[in-house]
Amino acid sequence: MNVADLTGVALDYWVARSLHDFVREIYFTDSGETVSIRGNDRGRPWDGRFTPSTSWEAAAAVLERAQRLEVRERTYRGAAHCIAEFEGGRRTVEGRGNSLRVALLRAFVESRFGDSVDDVLQQAQAVTGERAQPIGEESVGSSFEDMPNPDGQIGDIQSEPR
Repeated sequence: MNVADLTGVALDYWVARSLHDFVREIYFTDSGETVSIRGNDRGRPWDGRFTPSTSWEAAAAVLERAQRLEVRERTYRGAAHCIAEFEGGRRTVEGRGNSLRVALLRAFVESRFGDSVDDVLQQAQAVTGERAQPIGEESVGSSFEDMPNPDGQIGDIQSEPR
């Protein structure tokens, strides 16, 4: 999928994947229509919906990582064009979109992953670096093997009886 064609949930997803210094988990809410994340951005915890394509509050996480941002032109159709460099990015990139926010977000994703990305993996996933690993519900908490055993097992250190 071309980064220049990303919109909506796909754009939100790839922005979340690009924020690997911030996002720890990505999951989907509202029947898969909304990207939600868990993470901590420079001391600000985030646990919930993440919609940078429609919200400057979420897109601010990208804007704060811009080291250089130039808005070059707006065409007669209202399309925005920007040139940007981001901390941790690989190179100077260009982004285009129907708004400055979309152009900025596309440029950010391109700075991290290049001109094209894979399809959206619409299941819960843990983000480590540029990689995302699917996680099941059993791995979110503890597994059944880790459940406390009242009778103990060999090698368990238990408290003294009262």
